[in-house]
Amino acid sequence: MMAGAAMPSPVMAPAMKAMRAEERSRYGFVPPVVVPSDPGREKYDGKDVSPIKHTRTDPVSTFSVDVDTGAYANTRRFLSAGQVPPKDAVRTEELINYFRYDYPLPQSKEAPFSVTTDAMVTPWNPETRLLRIGLRGYDLPRTGRPAANLVFLVDVSGSMNSPDKLPLVKTALAGLSRELRPQDKVSIVVYAGAAGLVLEPTSDGEKIRSALDRLSAGGSTAGGAGLQLAYQIARDNFIQGGVNRIVLATDGDFNVGVSDTKALIDMVEKERDSGITLTTLGFGTGNYNEGLMEQVADHGNGNYAYIDSALEAKKVLGEEMGSTLFTIAKDVKVQVEFNPAQVSQYRLIGYENRALREEDFNNDKVDAGDIGAGHQVTAIYEVVPAGMKGWTDPRRYNGGDTWSRPAQGTQGELAFVKLRYKLPDGTTSKLIEQPVPAMAMWNKRAPSPDFRFAVAVAAFGQKLRGDPLLAGYSLAQVRELAGEPGDFYRQEFVKLVGVAESLNAGR
Repeated sequence: MMAGAAMPSPVMAPAMKAMRAEERSRYGFVPPVVVPSDPGREKYDGKDVSPIKHTRTDPVSTFSVDVDTGAYANTRRFLSAGQVPPKDAVRTEELINYFRYDYPLPQSKEAPFSVTTDAMVTPWNPETRLLRIGLRGYDLPRTGRPAANLVFLVDVSGSMNSPDKLPLVKTALAGLSRELRPQDKVSIVVYAGAAGLVLEPTSDGEKIRSALDRLSAGGSTAGGAGLQLAYQIARDNFIQGGVNRIVLATDGDFNVGVSDTKALIDMVEKERDSGITLTTLGFGTGNYNEGLMEQVADHGNGNYAYIDSALEAKKVLGEEMGSTLFTIAKDVKVQVEFNPAQVSQYRLIGYENRALREEDFNNDKVDAGDIGAGHQVTAIYEVVPAGMKGWTDPRRYNGGDTWSRPAQGTQGELAFVKLRYKLPDGTTSKLIEQPVPAMAMWNKRAPSPDFRFAVAVAAFGQKLRGDPLLAGYSLAQVRELAGEPGDFYRQEFVKLVGVAESLNAGR
């Protein structure tokens, strides 16, 4: 094991065995497992668990899609180190969206989404039902991908001087360089006490990897200056009709220059509107500023991932490079209207920091999430069928003008799903609409293993967040619900649930 690595504890050993073997077989080495020295110094921007809504008074739920996955990898990092993650570090939608599901593939980039809905009895509450809404994006073939102008922005400050930071950054970006085509260009900007350009735009993979190899860590963290220079380089090499993106690799510890989160967000929003997007890759432990990383990527029309191993780097920047870099739709919003004749109460599981106002849905000036090639998005609602026991008592004064009866011919609908999006070069949104039949709540067929697994991931996230509505549902039941999944990532999830159970997480 490399110097500085912590020995896995007996608790984490079952979950790590398969993962470490997989990394060794793929890459010939095993990255270090580092126990966070002081998790209390890490910064998260957690939100309260989504509240219950009464359908007669608040029938419409609106949110921006989220394709980030960083919260899952970061949660895995804590559990692999034998620690329970802070509740604020867990965003359930990012855990769910880490995995791929059996949604049909759309056939055209002009209509870039398929929409799937299904329902099942809630495993932790037989009085409620779970409604799953699944989106799958069009997957651009490699030959159909636009040219890319990428700026690697690498934090080389002193805080990056540990095995799980700068060395892993080099591994991750070197892997991405091997996926480039002749029409793609990469520049490298670094920042510590000051910012500088260390590699002019090139498509030569050897030059890129050589420049990465020469990087070393030291100094303070002038992150704002680094971002400003990276945007300047991206503008100077802008590809009209192509992908113009900054890939920021850091622990998020900005402490010199523009370090205020609002100031950084204002900067990336201005550049986003000019066509330069931002992806953030988080690394390391102890002083990790996850709240900043996630927010900056969201406002930069990019995505956020946490890289805790060479295997995760390969997944994000190799297997899923198209999803990470190539946008197929922007400003993607989902709106669900529940039928009060069929549903009395509901709640959205996760997406707390993606909530939008109802009027934002039709407003094309309101920014929302972007979706990359082949991306999937899953949202799960827990609903109370009309006439069944809800989480709160019926309201005494909820009739009269406080709600409208369903329109003629819609009584058989559970909900109505609307999806609004713009094509990458568009300014006017397009709309997809789809009703959900009420009979889906009463389907006696067993839910598919795919649906059950998604619900198991949702339950795991909510247990780690301390959701009181899952208080009586154990992690052992979560493991049983997940079943015996076949692929490596799902197998790893089941083992991580076992680790959390051994640590008494979610109790």
